[in-house]
Amino acid sequence: MKVVTIIICIIVLVLAAIAYCFYNTNKQMKTEFNFKINNLEQQKAAFENELEIKIGEISKEKEEQIVRLKNAYDELVADMEKEIEEGKIQITQLADQLSVSMVDRILFPSGEAEITPEGLEVLERVGKILKNTQNKIIRVEGHTDNVAIHSNLQKKFPTNWELSTARAINVVRFLHENVGIEAVRLQAIGMSEYHPVASNKTAAGRNRNRRIEIILLPEYGGLSPLPSE
Repeated sequence: MKVVTIIICIIVLVLAAIAYCFYNTNKQMKTEFNFKINNLEQQKAAFENELEIKIGEISKEKEEQIVRLKNAYDELVADMEKEIEEGKIQITQLADQLSVSMVDRILFPSGEAEITPEGLEVLERVGKILKNTQNKIIRVEGHTDNVAIHSNLQKKFPTNWELSTARAINVVRFLHENVGIEAVRLQAIGMSEYHPVASNKTAAGRNRNRRIEIILLPEYGGLSPLPSE
């Protein structure tokens, strides 16, 4: 009987020891868990504060960019008043994007990609204003109507793709080489006949579709310039 009692006492003591160890371990784990939770909450609060500051900085910078772009828009409209009235140039601003659309006759002879003297003068005036904009990609798009290239010109420009691209490239080269706009800011894109702004069924519509568009885009909206070495 005494042996049984001793065994029972030993079992009770062992169970008590196990329960005590489990209690201490659980308490320690709970303390560590609470510490981690508090630490995460502090990190979250710091991150939210930093994010709020960053958003404020971005919003302020965005507002400043729009104001600067509005100044460029106003300057272009004032300088190009005659061409705008004659329907040769259209200037539009939408938030942080600015577009200068020029019908092809002000820049190029029919079916050609070489810029006319009048076109060079207009491009120089436009380019000097655009050169002063900051943090903007300057994308030059060449557009045509849907009339096929004349057979006499097909060796030089097999399709409207080649013509529209050659025109965009020549404008970009002029803006870089003669106006001094950094090449890293410039893009030349041939759009061919596939982005019309009017119907190609009328002569007036085709005249509008044959154009060069110079578009100012935020750096993150186009291909961002790589840092110079």
